[in-house]
Amino acid sequence: MPNILIADDHDLVRDTIAAYLETVEDFEVLTAANLNEALEIMGGLDSIDLLILDYNMPGMNGLEGLDRARAVYPACKVALMSGVANRDVAKTAMTRGADGFIPKSLTAASLVNAIKFVLSGERYLPFDFGTAPSETKAEGEFSKLSARELQTLEQLCVGLSNKEIARNLNIQEVTVKLHVKNLLSKLKVSNRTQAALLAKERHLF
Repeated sequence: MPNILIADDHDLVRDTIAAYLETVEDFEVLTAANLNEALEIMGGLDSIDLLILDYNMPGMNGLEGLDRARAVYPACKVALMSGVANRDVAKTAMTRGADGFIPKSLTAASLVNAIKFVLSGERYLPFDFGTAPSETKAEGEFSKLSARELQTLEQLCVGLSNKEIARNLNIQEVTVKLHVKNLLSKLKVSNRTQAALLAKERHLF
Protein backbone atom coordinates (compact mmCIF):
# COMPACT_ATOMS: atom_id res chain seq x y z
CA MET A 1 0.00 0.00 0.00
CA PRO A 2 1.66 3.28 -1.11
CA ASN A 3 2.09 5.92 1.60
CA ILE A 4 1.27 9.44 0.43
CA LEU A 5 1.79 12.64 2.40
CA ILE A 6 -0.15 15.72 1.30
CA ALA A 7 1.05 19.08 2.62
CA ASP A 8 -1.33 21.99 2.03
CA ASP A 9 -2.29 24.88 4.29
CA HIS A 10 -5.91 24.91 3.08
CA ASP A 11 -7.69 22.47 5.39
CA LEU A 12 -10.64 21.83 3.07
CA VAL A 13 -8.47 21.15 0.01
CA ARG A 14 -6.04 18.94 1.91
CA ASP A 15 -8.62 16.89 3.77
CA THR A 16 -10.92 16.52 0.75
CA ILE A 17 -8.12 15.20 -1.45
CA ALA A 18 -6.91 12.85 1.28
CA ALA A 19 -10.38 11.45 1.92
CA TYR A 20 -11.01 10.98 -1.80
CA LEU A 21 -7.72 9.17 -2.41
CA GLU A 22 -8.31 6.76 0.47
CA THR A 23 -11.82 6.06 -0.83
CA VAL A 24 -11.04 5.34 -4.47
CA GLU A 25 -7.60 3.75 -4.20
CA ASP A 26 -5.55 1.56 -1.87
CA PHE A 27 -3.51 4.49 -0.57
CA GLU A 28 -2.45 5.32 2.98
CA VAL A 29 -2.73 9.12 3.11
CA LEU A 30 -1.26 11.42 5.74
CA THR A 31 -1.59 15.21 5.84
CA ALA A 32 0.38 18.25 6.98
CA ALA A 33 -0.40 21.98 7.05
CA ASN A 34 3.04 23.26 6.09
CA LEU A 35 6.48 22.16 4.94
CA ASN A 36 8.05 21.85 8.40
CA GLU A 37 5.20 19.68 9.64
CA ALA A 38 5.51 17.49 6.55
CA LEU A 39 9.24 16.97 7.10
CA GLU A 40 8.61 16.17 10.77
CA ILE A 41 6.06 13.53 9.85
CA MET A 42 8.45 11.99 7.33
CA GLY A 43 11.18 11.84 9.94
CA GLY A 44 9.00 9.72 12.19
CA LEU A 45 7.94 7.16 9.61
CA ASP A 46 9.70 4.30 7.88
CA SER A 47 8.67 5.27 4.38
CA ILE A 48 6.71 7.85 2.43
CA ASP A 49 6.40 6.90 -1.22
CA LEU A 50 5.15 10.27 -2.45
CA LEU A 51 5.25 13.72 -0.88
CA ILE A 52 2.87 16.24 -2.47
CA LEU A 53 3.69 19.86 -1.61
CA ASP A 54 1.43 22.84 -2.17
CA TYR A 55 3.53 25.48 -3.93
CA ASN A 56 2.14 28.42 -1.91
CA MET A 57 1.96 27.08 1.63
CA PRO A 58 4.05 28.35 4.59
CA GLY A 59 7.68 27.25 4.56
CA MET A 60 7.94 26.75 0.82
CA ASN A 61 9.50 30.10 -0.18
CA GLY A 62 8.87 29.36 -3.81
CA LEU A 63 10.88 26.36 -4.97
CA GLU A 64 13.23 26.44 -1.98
CA GLY A 65 10.84 24.11 -0.19
CA LEU A 66 11.17 21.60 -3.01
CA ASP A 67 14.96 21.81 -2.81
CA ARG A 68 14.84 21.28 0.95
CA ALA A 69 12.57 18.25 0.74
CA ARG A 70 14.70 16.69 -1.99
CA ALA A 71 17.88 17.27 0.03
CA VAL A 72 16.54 15.83 3.29
CA TYR A 73 14.71 12.86 1.75
CA PRO A 74 16.35 12.16 -1.63
CA ALA A 75 14.80 8.70 -1.97
CA CYS A 76 11.22 9.98 -1.71
CA LYS A 77 9.28 11.02 -4.79
CA VAL A 78 8.17 14.67 -4.52
CA ALA A 79 5.47 16.41 -6.53
CA LEU A 80 4.31 20.01 -6.43
CA MET A 81 0.64 20.93 -6.50
CA SER A 82 -0.69 24.40 -7.27
CA GLY A 83 -3.69 26.31 -8.48
CA VAL A 84 -1.77 29.48 -9.34
CA ALA A 85 1.76 28.58 -10.49
CA ASN A 86 2.45 29.28 -14.15
CA ARG A 87 4.15 27.27 -16.89
CA ASP A 88 7.62 28.64 -16.09
CA VAL A 89 7.36 27.65 -12.43
CA ALA A 90 6.23 24.16 -13.39
CA LYS A 91 9.07 23.66 -15.85
CA THR A 92 11.64 25.01 -13.38
CA ALA A 93 10.31 22.69 -10.67
CA MET A 94 10.81 19.72 -12.96
CA THR A 95 14.38 20.74 -13.79
CA ARG A 96 15.08 21.05 -10.04
CA GLY A 97 14.08 17.49 -9.31
CA ALA A 98 10.31 17.40 -8.91
CA ASP A 99 8.82 14.07 -9.94
CA GLY A 100 5.60 15.74 -10.95
CA PHE A 101 3.66 18.98 -11.16
CA ILE A 102 -0.06 18.64 -10.44
CA PRO A 103 -2.37 21.58 -11.28
CA LYS A 104 -5.31 21.85 -8.89
CA SER A 105 -7.48 22.27 -11.96
CA LEU A 106 -7.18 18.53 -12.69
CA THR A 107 -10.31 16.44 -12.33
CA ALA A 108 -10.42 13.98 -9.43
CA ALA A 109 -9.86 11.02 -11.77
CA SER A 110 -6.95 12.78 -13.47
CA LEU A 111 -5.38 13.49 -10.06
CA VAL A 112 -5.47 9.79 -9.20
CA ASN A 113 -3.92 8.91 -12.56
CA ALA A 114 -1.21 11.54 -12.12
CA ILE A 115 -0.31 10.09 -8.70
CA LYS A 116 -0.20 6.56 -10.12
CA PHE A 117 2.01 7.84 -12.93
CA VAL A 118 4.53 9.28 -10.46
CA LEU A 119 4.42 6.23 -8.18
CA SER A 120 5.20 4.02 -11.19
CA GLY A 121 8.47 5.88 -11.64
CA GLU A 122 7.42 8.26 -14.40
CA ARG A 123 7.59 12.06 -14.23
CA TYR A 124 4.24 13.86 -14.58
CA LEU A 125 3.70 17.26 -16.18
CA PRO A 126 0.54 17.90 -18.23
CA PHE A 127 1.65 18.54 -21.80
CA ASP A 128 -0.62 21.54 -22.38
CA PHE A 129 0.44 23.08 -19.04
CA GLY A 130 4.19 22.66 -19.14
CA THR A 131 4.98 23.10 -22.81
CA ALA A 132 3.62 25.56 -25.33
CA PRO A 133 2.79 23.86 -28.65
CA SER A 134 5.52 25.83 -30.42
CA GLU A 135 8.09 24.60 -27.89
CA THR A 136 7.47 20.89 -28.21
CA LYS A 137 10.42 18.71 -29.15
CA ALA A 138 8.30 16.20 -31.04
CA GLU A 139 10.45 14.51 -33.66
CA GLY A 140 10.15 11.72 -36.20
CA GLU A 141 6.67 10.27 -36.40
CA PHE A 142 5.49 12.59 -33.60
CA SER A 143 6.31 15.67 -35.68
CA LYS A 144 3.29 14.78 -37.82
CA LEU A 145 0.92 15.30 -34.90
CA SER A 146 -0.90 18.56 -34.38
CA ALA A 147 -0.66 20.39 -31.04
CA ARG A 148 -4.10 19.09 -30.03
CA GLU A 149 -3.20 15.53 -31.03
CA LEU A 150 -0.05 15.78 -28.89
CA GLN A 151 -2.17 16.99 -25.97
CA THR A 152 -4.51 14.05 -26.50
CA LEU A 153 -1.57 11.63 -26.63
CA GLU A 154 -0.20 13.00 -23.35
CA GLN A 155 -3.56 12.34 -21.72
CA LEU A 156 -3.58 8.80 -23.14
CA CYS A 157 -0.18 8.21 -21.51
CA VAL A 158 -1.72 8.91 -18.11
CA GLY A 159 -4.45 6.36 -18.82
CA LEU A 160 -7.40 8.73 -19.18
CA SER A 161 -10.61 7.83 -20.97
CA ASN A 162 -11.99 9.82 -23.91
CA LYS A 163 -14.54 11.39 -21.58
CA GLU A 164 -11.84 12.54 -19.14
CA ILE A 165 -9.67 13.86 -21.95
CA ALA A 166 -12.61 15.81 -23.34
CA ARG A 167 -13.22 17.38 -19.93
CA ASN A 168 -9.55 18.26 -19.42
CA LEU A 169 -9.11 19.79 -22.88
CA ASN A 170 -12.56 21.41 -22.87
CA ILE A 171 -13.62 19.76 -26.13
CA GLN A 172 -16.36 17.33 -27.16
CA GLU A 173 -15.84 13.60 -26.63
CA VAL A 174 -16.49 12.97 -30.33
CA THR A 175 -13.62 15.36 -31.10
CA VAL A 176 -11.32 13.37 -28.80
CA LYS A 177 -12.26 10.18 -30.66
CA LEU A 178 -11.30 11.86 -33.92
CA HIS A 179 -7.96 13.03 -32.49
CA VAL A 180 -7.24 9.51 -31.21
CA LYS A 181 -8.10 7.99 -34.59
CA ASN A 182 -5.87 10.47 -36.39
CA LEU A 183 -2.87 10.08 -34.08
CA LEU A 184 -3.08 6.28 -34.23
CA SER A 185 -3.02 6.50 -38.02
CA LYS A 186 -0.09 8.95 -38.05
CA LEU A 187 1.91 6.87 -35.57
CA LYS A 188 1.02 3.65 -37.42
CA VAL A 189 -0.15 1.85 -34.30
CA SER A 190 -3.36 -0.11 -33.81
CA ASN A 191 -4.55 1.07 -30.39
CA ARG A 192 -4.13 3.73 -27.70
CA THR A 193 -1.97 1.49 -25.49
CA GLN A 194 0.58 1.08 -28.27
CA ALA A 195 0.54 4.84 -28.87
CA ALA A 196 1.22 5.52 -25.18
CA LEU A 197 4.03 2.95 -25.05
CA LEU A 198 5.64 4.45 -28.15
CA ALA A 199 5.52 7.95 -26.62
CA LYS A 200 7.11 6.68 -23.39
CA GLU A 201 9.81 4.77 -25.30
CA ARG A 202 10.70 7.98 -27.14
CA HIS A 203 10.58 9.95 -23.83
CA LEU A 204 8.21 12.44 -25.44
CA PHE A 205 6.56 13.37 -22.14
